[in-house]
Amino acid sequence: MRDFKATRAPEPNAKGLKLRVQLLFGLFLLLLGVAFGRAVQLQVFEQEKLRGMAQDQYVRQIEIPARRGDIFDRRGTPLAQSVEVDSVWVDPSMLPDVRQASKQLAKALKVDADELGARLARSKRFAWVKRQAKPQEVAAVKALGLPGLGFTKEPKRFYPQRELGAHVMGLVGMDGKGLEGLEKAFEDELSGQNSRMSGFRDAKGRKLLVQGATDPLERQGAAVTLTLDRHLQYVAEKALAKAVEEAKAIAGMVVALDPKTGELLAVANHPRFNPNTPESSSRTGMRNRAALDTFEPGSTTKPFVVAAALEEKAITPESVFFCENGAWRVGRHTINDTHSYGWLAPQGILQVSSNICMAKIAQVLGREKMVAGYHAFGFAERTGLSLPGEGRGVIPFPKAEVSLATQSFGQGMTATAVQIAAGYGALANDGVMMRPYLVSKVVDPDGVVLLENRPTEVRRVVSSKVARQVVGMLESVVVKGGTAPRAAMDEYRVAGKTGTAQKADPVARGYSDKRIASFVGMVPAEDPRIVILVVVDEPKTDVYGGLVAAPAFKEIATAAMAHLAVPPSRTAAPGTAVAAASPAPVAAKPVARAAVEPARPALEEAVSESPEPGTVRVPDVQGAGGREAVVKLLAAALEPQVLGSGRVVSQTPAAGSLVEKGARVTLEMATRQ
Repeated sequence: MRDFKATRAPEPNAKGLKLRVQLLFGLFLLLLGVAFGRAVQLQVFEQEKLRGMAQDQYVRQIEIPARRGDIFDRRGTPLAQSVEVDSVWVDPSMLPDVRQASKQLAKALKVDADELGARLARSKRFAWVKRQAKPQEVAAVKALGLPGLGFTKEPKRFYPQRELGAHVMGLVGMDGKGLEGLEKAFEDELSGQNSRMSGFRDAKGRKLLVQGATDPLERQGAAVTLTLDRHLQYVAEKALAKAVEEAKAIAGMVVALDPKTGELLAVANHPRFNPNTPESSSRTGMRNRAALDTFEPGSTTKPFVVAAALEEKAITPESVFFCENGAWRVGRHTINDTHSYGWLAPQGILQVSSNICMAKIAQVLGREKMVAGYHAFGFAERTGLSLPGEGRGVIPFPKAEVSLATQSFGQGMTATAVQIAAGYGALANDGVMMRPYLVSKVVDPDGVVLLENRPTEVRRVVSSKVARQVVGMLESVVVKGGTAPRAAMDEYRVAGKTGTAQKADPVARGYSDKRIASFVGMVPAEDPRIVILVVVDEPKTDVYGGLVAAPAFKEIATAAMAHLAVPPSRTAAPGTAVAAASPAPVAAKPVARAAVEPARPALEEAVSESPEPGTVRVPDVQGAGGREAVVKLLAAALEPQVLGSGRVVSQTPAAGSLVEKGARVTLEMATRQ
């Protein structure tokens, strides 16, 4: 029998249902694939990004500067150290009222409220309130009880000796980076490796835990040991300050050097500054003039010319030169001495510091050999102290006769104080020049020596015989009849030389009436243990090195001999007579002795230009009354212009300037208070 149900066609609804099931299954598979793909993207490709975003919600990273290495003197006394102090930070999002909180914090920390408020408003999660705050300031902030505040330890540079050696140390900025001096020169060695500190918060932003800083030893910089001696540095700075203040000068420098090793035992500058409070000092007051600045040294260079002439056998210790009785014309210029001298041998030339006879020695030596002699003593080349900006100095080749003459007594050339001291160190060390150095060694926290300087011979400049001859000649400078009897010591023989240099005027392109007074000496002369250079810039009471700088030398040398335990000199110093001789062996003239220099010699220009017809030199009327000044100017055929009343406090053009007759001279007057 035929089954009608089996042969019946499927209903249309059943087909639609099957299709819908297939579509839903496909859609489910598609959504599952999209979710899987998104999961792969988040877990694989954006893993680091999401981890950082998550940590940012509950972790705050604060970078902590590394603890800088310490700086010590030669005996281990700390000159620069780093101490841990609190720095204050805040999460501005946790402050209920940013403006009000800024005012409270500013009052407690003594900072500008508007600036602090603007800084907190710009920040979302973290802002420094004050770096390296004082303990009393931190206590005041904690007493406020504000939410979101944090405190972290940061290293702060501290100079326990205050002003002592500050120009050599330099200073660091708020970020712990060296800005000046050795702090800048050895930045890589002194700075350690910075670390980071993590702070944790809960879902509501509340602080749960602040991770402590890492072990300071793990991030500490290397220690630097210097050749400076704290005691000698103190004595040098004290004596220099006294000399500068008594002379009413603008600045001063002292360099003390061990001639046998080249070690710098003291490098002093004045005015001084406290690196703990650098904001109270000017940038110029922080400058290490002794190592960085160049200046015309004046007569302290004369022994180098004499030594070069003796070494080249251009002269002998018995050679004599006629000093032209105080004035010698070279072209359009006149070379002057402070006194009238006749015939002098090299010792007498150095003793009375004759510019004229020194110029004649330079003529005998020759241009090339004189310049080569200066270079051999280390001039016009950096000494290599590892200080940024160290001066080099210049020795121009003296083409003109007057340039040859002026360079023979230290004008028309420049040098640094360290160069001059190192040159005298070569004479004191039997003619062998040692490389001057300031840093003894650099050692990292693990004890590994990163740098170590040892005494290094640069070159033999002159023979031992010549060096001892020149040192013997320089002993006559500090006895009666020399230019620096105030440098003489009772128990030690001293050899040295004075210098009184005219300062160049870059505006007028000539020399001004300002001076640099200096004295450099070695003690004990028979076996020098120390070379000391004292420079006083623009003294106003006296301008001569023998009167201004020599007493400071004696004070430093006296302390140095006791500190270094040097036994007193047993041999007698040479006589006081100036070495003078007849002009030639065949002459039967009697020996003429130079006049003994008085305590306050009259000031004369070392080089003066001979007046041309129709010109006149401006007289010095500074300090004179109005009537007296006007009379002097009228007598010199000049037109006075008076400003104010009282006594003359300044004049333009300066005294000694060469002007045309009838020129106007402006006098500024003031009444003394």
